[in-house]
Amino acid sequence: MKRLLPLLLVLPLTACGGTEDDSSTLTVFAAASLTKTFEQLEQQYEDEHPGVDVKLSFAGSSDLVAQIADGAEADVFASADDKNMDKLVDADLAAGDPSEFATNTLIIAVPPGNPAGVKTLADLTRADLQLVVCAPEVPCGSAAATVAEGAGLEFAPVSEEQSVTDVLAKVEAGEADAGLVYVTDVKGAGDKVEGIAFPEAATVLNHYPVVAVEGTDDADLAQAWIDLLLSTEGQQVFTDAGFGPPAA
Repeated sequence: MKRLLPLLLVLPLTACGGTEDDSSTLTVFAAASLTKTFEQLEQQYEDEHPGVDVKLSFAGSSDLVAQIADGAEADVFASADDKNMDKLVDADLAAGDPSEFATNTLIIAVPPGNPAGVKTLADLTRADLQLVVCAPEVPCGSAAATVAEGAGLEFAPVSEEQSVTDVLAKVEAGEADAGLVYVTDVKGAGDKVEGIAFPEAATVLNHYPVVAVEGTDDADLAQAWIDLLLSTEGQQVFTDAGFGPPAA
């Protein structure tokens, strides 16, 4: 009986360790402007899918596509524009057709009190103004360039960032007089920044598509995340954050 005792002790431990095999991880790559909404939906999703751990990875949409193309493991990709989603689709890295779940528009973000006295889009061309925008390959940067071109303006930013959250961070820190970000970013920042709307923003609408990534081992869980974004509850989260509805 003394020889049997160690075996008897090992068996319960092995059984307990097996519970980890019942858990799954859903890796979601998403545009930086979706950070707060996706973090909110993460909790709801995990409550509805016990044993599933949602791992969120945020960055500029162009960076995320490049990471997936380089072999990064992702189950879902949510972009802040159609251009970068098209890159994923054209590379045969999308499992199915993308679904649009939200829209967004640009707004000027300035530090509290608007010390530089920015009032219009044209003010962003002033030689004395420290302007920060997203890099051209990033959706918010592409939108900024399109707005400027449509208005016949030429910006000379002091910095081009790889994500809209980086632009917002520089304005919040007082490192820039103004930045072009999304309406949702200003709303989410609370009293850390002020937003200045401009009519030209209506000419450029950012579309947010989502798709499961080709090769995912959790196709059903990926689709469940997409379904949550498109659900009544999910759409309310986006509305509350300042996003517009999917375009008809």
